[in-house]
Amino acid sequence: MRFGSCAGASPTIRDVDVKAVITDWGGVLTSPLNDAIRQWMAADRIDARRYKDVMRSWVMQAYDPAAGTANPIHGLEDGTLDPAEFERLLAAELRTVDGGPVESEGLLRRMFAAFHPVEPMYEALRAARAAGARIGLLSNSWGNDYPRQMWGELFDAVVISCEVGMRKPDERIFRHTLELMGLQPHECAFIDDIEHNVRAAEAIGMIGLHHTDVAVTIERLGELLGVPLADC
Repeated sequence: MRFGSCAGASPTIRDVDVKAVITDWGGVLTSPLNDAIRQWMAADRIDARRYKDVMRSWVMQAYDPAAGTANPIHGLEDGTLDPAEFERLLAAELRTVDGGPVESEGLLRRMFAAFHPVEPMYEALRAARAAGARIGLLSNSWGNDYPRQMWGELFDAVVISCEVGMRKPDERIFRHTLELMGLQPHECAFIDDIEHNVRAAEAIGMIGLHHTDVAVTIERLGELLGVPLADC
């Protein structure tokens, strides 16, 4: 598929031949993560400042190559740490607004309870697939209950980090997904709401789309595929 339909589009993508889209799930095909977290903290009366301090430290470690793999997020995502143990570790670090303990059992389920599908993104992927593009899913799992019943025949490949023992931004998981789809990096656009993951995909030659707005992502993807996913 080659771009060339919307006047005034960026000249940097005119010669790109994109054959596939690989997308993240949480925060791209769902409502924003921060919205879900805010609703969970309000419902469970979580001390927001303490949560942010803990997660800031854990996330920085999880994306620091020098930190190794001894990190709860890293272990949760690559499957080496049981979700129940992650819940126990996180709950032990948190407090409610009045200083009380946080229930560990079901913590991850409660954290993501407010996730809901973003239908315009699903519609855009269906349109891309109908036009001939291959579609893949690449997700770092947090013990999520994925809505696989919604996926049907949408995806040519589904890669869940804890199921393959690898996680984004590890180069290996991108190459694993590409191998399943039978494509080269430059033939694929990759969508993620975490910029670090997008840059990792770009480092091996994929075309990165940092997702911050549904309409913008759909427009950009349509330009790359040369498919009318949004109005020009």
